[in-house]
Amino acid sequence: MGITRRTLIALPAGAALAAGTATPAHAAAGSGKPAHAAAGSGKPAHAAAPRPAIFIHGSAGSAMQFRVQAKRLASNGYPAGVIEAHEYDSPNIVAILADVWAGLDARIDRLLAATGADRVDLLAHSLGTYVTQGYLNSSPERAARVAHYVNLDGRPAAALPGGVPTLAIWGEGDPARTVVGATNVSFPEQSHTQTVSSAESFSAIHRFLRGCDPRTVEVRSTRIAHVSGRAVLFPSNAGVTDAELEIYPVHHATGRRLRPRPVARIAVGAGGAFGPVPLDPHARYEFALLRAGQSVHHFYFEPFRRTDTFVRLLTSRPGEGLGALVDTSDRHTALTIQRQKEWWGGEGDHLWINGQDILNPATAPHNRRVIGIFAFDDDSDGVTDLTAPLPEFIAQPFISGVDLFIPAHNGRADTGKADAGSPDTGKADVGSADAARADAGRGHAGATVEVIAQERGAGRTRLSVPAWPSSGHRVSLEFG
Repeated sequence: MGITRRTLIALPAGAALAAGTATPAHAAAGSGKPAHAAAGSGKPAHAAAPRPAIFIHGSAGSAMQFRVQAKRLASNGYPAGVIEAHEYDSPNIVAILADVWAGLDARIDRLLAATGADRVDLLAHSLGTYVTQGYLNSSPERAARVAHYVNLDGRPAAALPGGVPTLAIWGEGDPARTVVGATNVSFPEQSHTQTVSSAESFSAIHRFLRGCDPRTVEVRSTRIAHVSGRAVLFPSNAGVTDAELEIYPVHHATGRRLRPRPVARIAVGAGGAFGPVPLDPHARYEFALLRAGQSVHHFYFEPFRRTDTFVRLLTSRPGEGLGALVDTSDRHTALTIQRQKEWWGGEGDHLWINGQDILNPATAPHNRRVIGIFAFDDDSDGVTDLTAPLPEFIAQPFISGVDLFIPAHNGRADTGKADAGSPDTGKADVGSADAARADAGRGHAGATVEVIAQERGAGRTRLSVPAWPSSGHRVSLEFG
């Protein structure tokens, strides 16, 4: 790579925190009778209105891990507005834990006031189970406002956290893990993040929260999809500021824009918030994040199918985070590809980019729990090497990187060789959002990068995109 010394994002020992034995903050919260014995069955009548449900993500996570489950809940009668995610800066969780708990207090206050519900349900994954078990054990008053807790492949416990009825779902790994006194369910063939997003987990969650099987585990389409979410810096989840978002309908097979003007142009609000925007649930869209002086960041999704409030546009500032490690040039396209189910190279998962499968036991090893993959031309030399992952990326939790030359379309013939005449900055040469918008229009017409994913145990999905030059454009794809 062109940078000889790099500052990598520093993530905490999230796995260790998630896997440790929970210790109640004081004896009253973790022993004796539950703080709310009336909820001890964990089986509310299905006819009752659903309680607000709050998801607390894990290390380097966000609402995205629970996105499909939120839409499954909505497909089974939950109002989309009562399903929320409580996001936080996971690399700094130890220092900010009290603030995260206070924020959760405020969120519960707001949801109870808005819905008239008696209590909320909490669902947490991985490091989020450390956050949530500590919260429930911190005081009987906090535990008393929670009807059910779902512990997703995270921290074991010697007792029900805060005395709250608990469902503990476990994936592959140590079969001895348990939350004592909980309903413990094991899916030994499922990977760590898969336990959050799978249909099997959803069925167990629905039975626990609602007392019956779900009507469907599918995401059922609606006439209009009202899409909203946040543009955030990865992995801190701090909201992006001073940005505009443009949304374009794109061709289902190529990802190219179907019209020159966006269907929506939004000034990103406080905390990076945008929307809701009414969209066709069966169409594909490009979300273009425009920031003065920075590369245009293009995000591509599968059709939303129904209202989606958990969309997150994960980005970074210039020179920061993993984005700073991506070599750029006019000659090649750089992709970031994410799926909320681990990629297992050589075990049934495939990810073809322009016909080349980038997954193998080296680039996506089973034990690295890879859900995000950076694919770009390392050193901008026009050479592909998939024999090993890029070391700076595979060293990060849940991430891998591959050296793949993806020819960009820039209005002239590509030779596959780096242009030595000018240095690559990774930024568009723009000084305003208007200039960024104009730059986004240039370079769009032309070649397509064909991206096809084969999911183990399932079918293939095509999510092809334009071949944007990485010198002025970042491209992210979300499967699922």
